[in-house]
Amino acid sequence: MDISEFDAGITRVFQLDLPPEAVERYTAQAGTGEWPLQYGLGAKRLRAAFVEVVAIRDLGDMPLSTYLAEGYGLTGQDFRDDRARLDALRGHVVILTSAAFDRTAQTLNIQSPLRWVGSYADETKAPIGRPLRSASAEGALEGGAPGGPVSKGSSTTLKLILAALVVIVLAVLAFALGGGA
Repeated sequence: MDISEFDAGITRVFQLDLPPEAVERYTAQAGTGEWPLQYGLGAKRLRAAFVEVVAIRDLGDMPLSTYLAEGYGLTGQDFRDDRARLDALRGHVVILTSAAFDRTAQTLNIQSPLRWVGSYADETKAPIGRPLRSASAEGALEGGAPGGPVSKGSSTTLKLILAALVVIVLAVLAFALGGGA
């Protein structure tokens, strides 16, 4: 599984096939830096703050798909298609957001006791990456037609900021020319 340095808005779910008493030992990063979960994923970079391990029984009556939809904002068609499969899982799952990979390009080599279940794009978030800089990448601003003229620098907020800066500069000049007291 290839992870791009520009990977964003993707939530990956893995089944963890371990008995409950072994889950914490596998998923917790030791003080020595040893982390079986990172090795099981084959990840060269993994941030613990963006790794969630869920005991499905702890969700009570809430299906896993509802937890993912509400907790991670998943709404895409691929997610909707997999809801029944996600809800059939038992035991523990590991949930990784794109941020878990710390913008590090890498290839995961997933090994037992992990099993990849699915990767789900969050259709509500804008992708993170380098902005496109070609003329064809220019879009239309609000109210403009696609491919039509793009109005730059005409937003109300920008005008207010510039007006405030002018007032501040004039006040500083008046204070300086007036002797400061």
